[in-house]
Amino acid sequence: MSIALSEQDRPELRKAIEEIVESGFVGVQLRVNDERGEWVGSAGARELGRPGEPLTDGHFRIGSTTKNFVATVVLSLVAEGRIGLDAPADAYLPGFGLDRRITVRMLLQHTSGIFNHTGELYEDGTFAPGVPWRGKEWVDNRFRTYLPEELVRLSLSRPARFAPGTGWSYANTNYVLARLVIEQVTGRSFAEELQRLVLGPLGMTGTVAPGTSPEIPAPHNHSYYRYEDAGREKTVDITRENPSWVSAGGDMISTTQDLHTYFSALMGGALLPAELLAEMRTPEATAGYGLGVFVQDAGPHGGTVLHHNGGMAGSAALMYSTPDGTTTLTAGLTCVGDADLSIATAFRDAQQRLVSEVFRGGRADPAQPAD
Repeated sequence: MSIALSEQDRPELRKAIEEIVESGFVGVQLRVNDERGEWVGSAGARELGRPGEPLTDGHFRIGSTTKNFVATVVLSLVAEGRIGLDAPADAYLPGFGLDRRITVRMLLQHTSGIFNHTGELYEDGTFAPGVPWRGKEWVDNRFRTYLPEELVRLSLSRPARFAPGTGWSYANTNYVLARLVIEQVTGRSFAEELQRLVLGPLGMTGTVAPGTSPEIPAPHNHSYYRYEDAGREKTVDITRENPSWVSAGGDMISTTQDLHTYFSALMGGALLPAELLAEMRTPEATAGYGLGVFVQDAGPHGGTVLHHNGGMAGSAALMYSTPDGTTTLTAGLTCVGDADLSIATAFRDAQQRLVSEVFRGGRADPAQPAD
């Protein structure tokens, strides 16, 4: 196993990332900022079967961590008086015929009840598929472009899970709609508004909202996918893919440095007015989800942590912070994904292990479910 470390050694963190790679990940990049300073380390490989020192600040697809960026842009536009947080989303997007009870807040908090365009798993265990995002069908079509409007109309063609505001259900489509609200209100793309409101002010140069582009900036680790084709198992490099199938639900690319810069600034009050940051961090009761962020009790030794992690086929991101932004944990992980999501348990265990080491001093308090 290859491993790269910062000058300040933290053996507990070094051991954690080594064990994460041993659990099935191809590569791990970790950055921790706390009262002891900054620690950066990585383990594993950039590519399967090829030697080479692992990256410590390479680019990676951040999956659903994207949602927190989208929420921050929406709330920034609320602060500018251009969006009403409790206004009907239909007021900004009249072309879809949205239920007028669905507000912008409900989109950000996953309380709209809208069917998830990437599929819904119901309480009885049945699964209603949406757009293909796994198996051979997805591999063969991973460069296809989906328009956001196409994803929304697919969702609206299916029964809602519940009446707006009466439940909680995680749906990528909520954030596709939130991005469309941003673009309708401003007349500019989400990428342009992200640059104006977040990336530019914070000097973030490693973060990309790629839209339909399959490219990922260099340097980067490689992501893989294992699937069955005509009775044979195949593994393919999926580092390049068109992420428009998930759209604003999880299409962005970043680095551990940029995620630290961003989340530390956001939690520290540098991006949003205090009252809107408080709105973001006020969780609903079902899953502890605020507006684009999970609010987690890390136990008696850890206090409250804020986070929004993310995963896509072959890659994942971790983004955690204390409420004041002074302690952060950001990570990028690459793996061999598959249709059975067999890496999911290892991903959950990685989250719990790292949160325990950074926020609880290694004490294994009960962990929250992974997002």
